[in-house]
Amino acid sequence: MITALRSLQFLILLFIELPALAQDENQFIYNGFRGANLRLDGLANVHSSGLLQLTNNSKQQTGHAFYHLPLKFDTSSSRLAQSLSFSTNFIFAIVPEYPTAGGHGITFTISPSMDFTQALANQYLGLFNSSNNGLASNNLLAVEFDTLKNPEFGDVNDNHVGIDVGGLHSTASAPVTYFSNKEGTEKSLRLISGNPIQVWIDYDHEVEKLLNVTIAPIRTPKPNRPLLSTPINLSQILLDSMYVGFSSSTGSIAANHYILGWSFNKSGQAQNLDLSKLPKLPRKRKSREKMGLYITVSLMTLSILLIITGTAYVVWRKKYEEVREDWEQEYGPQRFSYKDLYKATNGFKDREILGAGGFGKVYRGVLPSSNIEVAVKKVSHDSKQGMKEFVAEIASMGRLRHRNLVQLLGYCRRKGELLLVYDYMPNGSLDKGVKASNVLLDADLNGRLGDFGLARLYDHGTNPQTTHVVGTIGYLAPELTRTGKATTSSDVFAFGAFMLEVACGRRPIDLQELPEDMILVDWIFEMWKQGAVLETSDPRLGGVYVAEEMELVLKLGVLCSHPDPAARPNMRQVIQYLDGDATLPDILLDAIKVGMVKKGNVEASAEFVMSSFPSTSGKASTFSMSSNESILFRGR
Repeated sequence: MITALRSLQFLILLFIELPALAQDENQFIYNGFRGANLRLDGLANVHSSGLLQLTNNSKQQTGHAFYHLPLKFDTSSSRLAQSLSFSTNFIFAIVPEYPTAGGHGITFTISPSMDFTQALANQYLGLFNSSNNGLASNNLLAVEFDTLKNPEFGDVNDNHVGIDVGGLHSTASAPVTYFSNKEGTEKSLRLISGNPIQVWIDYDHEVEKLLNVTIAPIRTPKPNRPLLSTPINLSQILLDSMYVGFSSSTGSIAANHYILGWSFNKSGQAQNLDLSKLPKLPRKRKSREKMGLYITVSLMTLSILLIITGTAYVVWRKKYEEVREDWEQEYGPQRFSYKDLYKATNGFKDREILGAGGFGKVYRGVLPSSNIEVAVKKVSHDSKQGMKEFVAEIASMGRLRHRNLVQLLGYCRRKGELLLVYDYMPNGSLDKGVKASNVLLDADLNGRLGDFGLARLYDHGTNPQTTHVVGTIGYLAPELTRTGKATTSSDVFAFGAFMLEVACGRRPIDLQELPEDMILVDWIFEMWKQGAVLETSDPRLGGVYVAEEMELVLKLGVLCSHPDPAARPNMRQVIQYLDGDATLPDILLDAIKVGMVKKGNVEASAEFVMSSFPSTSGKASTFSMSSNESILFRGR
């Protein structure tokens, strides 16, 4: 009795564990391979869990697993269509030794023989060698899942599926994707992801003679659209008796090739695999040596990244480095970041230069935060003395709003530079290039004074015993060369030069246009004595002006250029003359002696001024907050 019970228990256990359901000789199913009757060679083995492993991390090795009995593909039978059609469904996984590369892939194979002793363990996928690859006499059909690109076989990439007949030059191939029924789009799929992948291969010889290969991640329903659908006539390829199974090889880069389950039917649709019964993939174990290598590589990579990041940060900091002190906090709203100004001017590129003068270059810019056009003036200034007072004046000037002033929006400090941010004047300067460039034109051609108060940059922090002369020859009053001290009277002299320059269209000192040994004021004075002062007006006007007004401007300009400061009118009088509220007095021509600088002595005079009264700039604007600006405040 006990013996009978044990025999019954054995039969029950055998029935439960036996994965192959041989309904007839044409079909089988393996939900795991424990107890399966397979022909294995090379590295192929079945784990105790029922997992079929074709190869491991050994290099230059192959593995084969075939159903042990041949199947009938009777190409001469009158029931030809039925005997050649087949359907198979299997799940595989490729776990690479390294995350980005592994092995030479895996194939599903229909072969007349299970003897692959002549096959090479590299790009031939354990099926062929260099001498028999591609021969029609191989009578072999394979579907390859290849993880390396072999140009000699015309592989499309290193992640593709191909249909091979007698050799590895695929009849049809495609990069691995699958059609998502839910989303209606193709989605990418990586063969060496280490995740289980399900494959359906169906051949219908009776209707269309199409071989369809469909692929998708495990637990994804079979896509409605196959990856490959290729016309093929198996009666011209297969023999009457064929074996079905799997082949793989590792080559010089190894990988673990696994088959989790397999269903095959040569007389109809293959049965669906029971995913709940499939064996699990082993957890990837890393040896201590490899773990140490990974840690070393990771630490080296991290160190390199930290060095690169640190270097980039230092370069970034240096690129946008500013000078910023605690006392500047109260001027926060008027302080621009150097980074914003750098981006606004495209890195202060030459193509953004609007002009250049004594105080430095001016760049056009567009503020990234507001898209407002601005003009950014770079001013050299190395001294820290008086900087606090000067910034305070900048902040004060930034609060001024006047129709005749170019609005100063704010500033930035960086190393030896000051950057002053102004409203952008789209129509440029009054005469596009001589000192009237300090008068800028807005979009409506209204004149606005630029460089307002900027000369004060050189007033702060100076030694009481040392005075700097800052100006341009032709605008400097003669007394400046003696005293080096700017006054409202010296500003009147500069304004006179400005009036003459605008009225005549010539520079105060023009070595090319004026008669020999004369500067502009000399020439106008001589023409005045000859009764032809209007002939000095800008010829480009073509005589289209009010003669009395032009004569007034020319004579007033000469009077403002009087060598004796006491003889010059003050700015209030200048305004009265221009407004017609006062009449310009008759001037004794002999009493006016001009010609303070002759053309032949221009270079000597300039050298004398700059050597006697050294300045941080050879040329700079003469405009400061004094009488010559007051006329603009009156709207003239």
